[in-house]
Amino acid sequence: MIYPTRTAVLAAAAGAPVALLLAVAMPGRWFVGLAWPIALLVMTAVDALAGRRAGTAKISVPSSASVGATVEAVVSVALDGARVPASAEVAIAPGPLVTLENDGRMWIALRDGRGAAVLPLATVRRGTARFEQLWLRWRGPLGLAWQQRVIATATSLPILPDIRPLHDRGAQIFQRHALQGLIAQIERGDGADFEALVEFRAGMDRRAIDWKQSARQTKLHAKEFRTERNNQIVFAVDAGRQMCEPVAGLPRIDRAVSAMLLTAWVALKLGDRVALHAFDSRPRIASGVVSGMPAFANLQRLAAAIEYSGEETNYTFALTTLAARLTRRSMIVLFTEFTDLTSADFMVRAAARIVGTHLLLVVVLRDEELERIADATPATADDVTRAVTAAALLRDRKLVLTRLQHLGVHVIEAEHDRVGERLVAGYVDLKRRNLL
Repeated sequence: MIYPTRTAVLAAAAGAPVALLLAVAMPGRWFVGLAWPIALLVMTAVDALAGRRAGTAKISVPSSASVGATVEAVVSVALDGARVPASAEVAIAPGPLVTLENDGRMWIALRDGRGAAVLPLATVRRGTARFEQLWLRWRGPLGLAWQQRVIATATSLPILPDIRPLHDRGAQIFQRHALQGLIAQIERGDGADFEALVEFRAGMDRRAIDWKQSARQTKLHAKEFRTERNNQIVFAVDAGRQMCEPVAGLPRIDRAVSAMLLTAWVALKLGDRVALHAFDSRPRIASGVVSGMPAFANLQRLAAAIEYSGEETNYTFALTTLAARLTRRSMIVLFTEFTDLTSADFMVRAAARIVGTHLLLVVVLRDEELERIADATPATADDVTRAVTAAALLRDRKLVLTRLQHLGVHVIEAEHDRVGERLVAGYVDLKRRNLL
């Protein structure tokens, strides 16, 4: 694309009054006033022809970034030909996941037709930021014509959940459980797999006494067990419309992803295997089962790929597909949200189909806004209506959770800032009780 620069436009505008004065002063030679715009048009055309050259640009971004971080992207420009301009301008469309300084426009100094500059990128939402196009333009030698190119790129930046607080929080939770003896109890002494035969001591469970071995050795001996490792923990994240509604300024799905990553970190630490399943109207992400701490980075990247969806959740399709993929008993952690009894009924029916084979744990966030409306003292008739409606919604919500519990589903309803800690505690408790 070729178009005039601001200099050419101002020069043409400055010549218009002179042409008008010449036409008024010399009506018979009015065409003399056209000399300036014609000359400017010719010079612009010559400048456009002289400035034609091949130009390319590309953007390089880090392999990943965390939400709320500022990373540096490197923009490189290359122009071919003789008499290369001293600088070129690049524009980048930021998209909804990142913000750029100066709306993504920057000048890059060129030396021998080559140049590069650093562009700060501030990440604002989780997901994959894609930079599909770059706009590159430069002036001709006379500065009267722009040469512009639209360059297609295939650069993407995975924006991952910020796991720095998760690591700190996870380490604190893990250390606290270890200090309280829960981790040691999980690893040894309260499980199903035989570990060792030890001499019976006061305080040990008498049901663990091995009477045959005790008779042979004339001392009481007891069997010591350990919890089975390599349990399968499947995190099923509902990415439907209702999960994208904000809670305390952050979408519910982001709260769920943070809690999922925290629990996955602890589960991998304890030797269990973890998988991720995301869905809305149909399954979107279905990862394989992974184990070991190096696999946590892969889970983090998969979590970043969970999109914000506006579609309604299809529990039947999603949970049936998930159950068909599982070849052994697993613990399924379902992060979801419901506001009407119709969608909740579909969820209860889907849960009833899998609860007989797998251990199902449903995690929901407390609707603190509804609770505030229901508990507030009404001052007007509208406040009474809102309070009654909120109380009815909370009553329906409690009814659904009670139905799930009657089916044998474990339910965690937690505040948005404590859901991760509550989920880890629930997982550790289920593992200690050997229910996985």
